[in-house]
Amino acid sequence: MTQNIACNDARLITSVDGVTIALHDFGGTGSPVLLSHATGFHAHCWEPVAHALNSHHHVVGLDHRGYGDAETVDPATMTWNQYGLDALAAARDLYAEHNEPIIGIGHSMGGASLLMAAHSEPHLFKALFVFEPIVFPPPDPNAGERPSSPLPAGARKRRSRFPSFEAAIENYAAKPPMAAFNAVAREAYVRHGFKPTPDGDIELKCLPEHEARTYETTGVSGAWDSLPSITTPVWVLSGAIAPFQPSAIAITVAERIPGSTYVRWDEVGHFGPLEKPELISQYVAAIVPTLS
Repeated sequence: MTQNIACNDARLITSVDGVTIALHDFGGTGSPVLLSHATGFHAHCWEPVAHALNSHHHVVGLDHRGYGDAETVDPATMTWNQYGLDALAAARDLYAEHNEPIIGIGHSMGGASLLMAAHSEPHLFKALFVFEPIVFPPPDPNAGERPSSPLPAGARKRRSRFPSFEAAIENYAAKPPMAAFNAVAREAYVRHGFKPTPDGDIELKCLPEHEARTYETTGVSGAWDSLPSITTPVWVLSGAIAPFQPSAIAITVAERIPGSTYVRWDEVGHFGPLEKPELISQYVAAIVPTLS
């Protein structure tokens, strides 16, 4: 049974394993939509998509454990299947509120978490739209060692404090990858991803070590093996294909899910939902009315 607690603009609920996660209501009326964020981000980064969809849908965004307004957890205990539990708890909550299956939209890690949730309880979902979900095949023991990812080290070195929200927004707007982000998404990342400190600065809500551990444990969720058993209609979305990027495996993920559809937009990269949110919002808005 979920536990509801008021916390600023977040509604906190208990995930399947007892960790507290956060739901943000972006308003709207109509059929329910659940937004699930990528590693290092949070629900409010979806604001442009949410605002584009809430004329016909009730849109809710999820903060996974360790991110945004969700509970901070010990990074050493983090596993990818826990993100699947968070998505499952959020989907159960939204399904119970509307008493109808929901539309899930996920980016990167958030796409993987929705796929895991849909595999566990398919009746909760009407359809999924997942942009470059992080679902990788098990390592080939004969292929040699995989190239090491720079992402964990980058996360640990990430600047975690700024003198003000405005200073952080200015910083991110001046350099990649966030310079290419939609301005609303970029500002939302800062406004809702940082918190004031006692000495007047702001600091990241997400521990750099938590983000680093999320990257380091990528691909060990077991989600790859469950893809052929997913019965929910799934649209696997991708940016331009690039070596050693999630885009390179997206079409294979789609091929493993029965009846899924693969869509590629070459004008964006892995951060597509944050760069050009209108691509995904317009696509979802066009497809949902065709669903039975």
